[in-house]
Amino acid sequence: MDPNTLQLEVGSFEAKFGARPTAIMSGGVLLRRDDKLAGADSARYDPHQKALHLEGGVRYEDPGTQIMSDSAEFSYVTGRIRFEGAEFSLGSSNSRGAADAIDINQSGLLTLDGVQYTTCPPGSEDWLMQARSIKLDTNKGVGTARGMNLKFKGVPILYAPYLSFPIGDARKSGMLTPEIGSSGRSGNEISVPWYWNIAPNYDATFTPRLLTSRGLQIATEFRYLTERNEGTVIADYLPSDDIINAARHQFQFDHRTLFGNGWRNQIRIREVSDSQYYEDLGGSLSISSITHLNQSVSFDYYSPNFSLLGQIQTHQTIDDAIPEDMEPYRRVPQLLLNGRWKAPFGLRFGIDGEIVNFDRDVGVTGWRLNAAPRIDLPVSRPGWFITPALQFDYTRYDLKDTLPGDEDDPTRSVPITSLDTGLILERSMSNSDRIQTIEPRLLYVHIPQRDQDGLPVFDTINPDINLVQLFRTNRYLGIDRIGDTDHVSIGITSRILDISTGRELFSATIGQTRYLSDRTVTLPDTPLTTTESSDYIAQLRFSLYKNVNFDFGHQWGSGTDNTTKSEARLQYRPANNKVLNLAYRFRRDSLEQGDLSWSWPLASRWNFVGRYNFSFRDQEVLEQFFGLEYESCCWGLRLVSRRHISTRDGTRDSAFGLQLVLKGMTSVGTAADKLLERGILGYSADLR
Repeated sequence: MDPNTLQLEVGSFEAKFGARPTAIMSGGVLLRRDDKLAGADSARYDPHQKALHLEGGVRYEDPGTQIMSDSAEFSYVTGRIRFEGAEFSLGSSNSRGAADAIDINQSGLLTLDGVQYTTCPPGSEDWLMQARSIKLDTNKGVGTARGMNLKFKGVPILYAPYLSFPIGDARKSGMLTPEIGSSGRSGNEISVPWYWNIAPNYDATFTPRLLTSRGLQIATEFRYLTERNEGTVIADYLPSDDIINAARHQFQFDHRTLFGNGWRNQIRIREVSDSQYYEDLGGSLSISSITHLNQSVSFDYYSPNFSLLGQIQTHQTIDDAIPEDMEPYRRVPQLLLNGRWKAPFGLRFGIDGEIVNFDRDVGVTGWRLNAAPRIDLPVSRPGWFITPALQFDYTRYDLKDTLPGDEDDPTRSVPITSLDTGLILERSMSNSDRIQTIEPRLLYVHIPQRDQDGLPVFDTINPDINLVQLFRTNRYLGIDRIGDTDHVSIGITSRILDISTGRELFSATIGQTRYLSDRTVTLPDTPLTTTESSDYIAQLRFSLYKNVNFDFGHQWGSGTDNTTKSEARLQYRPANNKVLNLAYRFRRDSLEQGDLSWSWPLASRWNFVGRYNFSFRDQEVLEQFFGLEYESCCWGLRLVSRRHISTRDGTRDSAFGLQLVLKGMTSVGTAADKLLERGILGYSADLR
């Protein structure tokens, strides 16, 4: 649009016109152009310069900026305004400052000379950025400073001849906040990330990471997003680790394509240079305890009645304690299909099928074909349901490297019959807007015995029993074994629901499987189970009280040492900034742990955070960290000390983190907020 055609509205209480021609307006002047508004005590109109000179109590406002000054010059053709000795604030945030001079053009670009900038409220300048000049683009949400000096409590903490920073949520290229930390395994470290905003749907981050005990590591991350594709590529490289005198790296690639016709492609690749990479450079026990890295490429199709998956999958084993004959098989390739269709008379017909080639350097390898057609008759009415079902499972193998005398092409055929039924009873609770339900359920399964000792075991396990496994027909997870059985699984659930919101306030479930005959099918080197029933499974969950949540799961059987597994978690959260978690985990002959974590205010500005994870079985602390947080109106401080097990063999590591958060600007130090969010359930790192 031609600037000369833009309309400018001028209003004043009094105006005097001279012979030049000029005009002097007084008694309060108001100027408006589009969504921009300016005012002053008086103004002088100069037609030769095509400008208005504003004097006294000058004020300017647009959707992203407010400026106050003693004098200003407004060029009404170009839309440019220059302020002398001005104070400014940006948007609805606390961003504000002062400058010797400010130029603002029609597009909203501010150029400031001799400027001071902060997000602290008036009367408090705990942190202050001073610069020779600053440009603020309120439309793009980006600021650039030259000759910048950043002070905290009057002490300079950062100087840069050039700095670019955000003044909104917009992405931009530039250096991100450095991270500084230390650990016992790698020494002191500093990371200086640089972000590259390549395009609206592409970006990359390059992070040099100096580890004083190991050397310089380069970390890169590339992200992309298109109409059909999205993904992330991560590559980290340490040319020479000074401790082990070797190059080290990791590579991750996650990709997904949605073709729009029901088809999808996924690629997931993880790879590291050595088995100790995550223990030395990963930074957490959960990462260092990884034993296998997945590497797969898959295509799948989904429709309401049919789905298909084809993939190639392999793994990198990074736990040296796992022998070759226990490593997972490669699937090269695997094809899975699943179909469900309605049939006449209320019947449903379905089929599950698979063909896969299992490959490994050690042991039996070969192809497995499985087809399991199924027919059932679901009948459902208000308050009850019943589903009789019949399934026929056929499996065939084509094997290599079998032992002498073993079959190369064994087969198995077995029918599976089941009857699943249950009730859903409910009642209104007196004097409340809540209802209570009673939901008993019964599953009967019959699978005849088939000799399966000659079949290989490629991917089948005997899983832990839980409420899901309790109502599955096959007690094994996988196709290589189908457990012979004649059993009844019985469970009952009760819930309390809020009618107005539908929220579940309370639920309790208990269940058990009763075996009506002996079982003879087992996995290799696994003893035959002769008990007449499974363990009891119980689960309790309630949030009846506003600030308390409780979850409890328990598994037990008969005998003196009857508890098999138990888990409990209690959370007390009376406010958004107050949370206390208490957890307990027990597994017979394996682990017994207690976990306490909290984030709790000590005063109006101080917060105490921590976690204590203890192994009762080993009588040692697995992880502990304690920290203090301080939050003011415009800055925050986190101080965290941590000691934890960092390797699978129990080696411990200690770390210390200090993070200074300048709200609306940056943070300096270790990213302590990431540790706290990961370790404390319900913690919020909202220091901004």
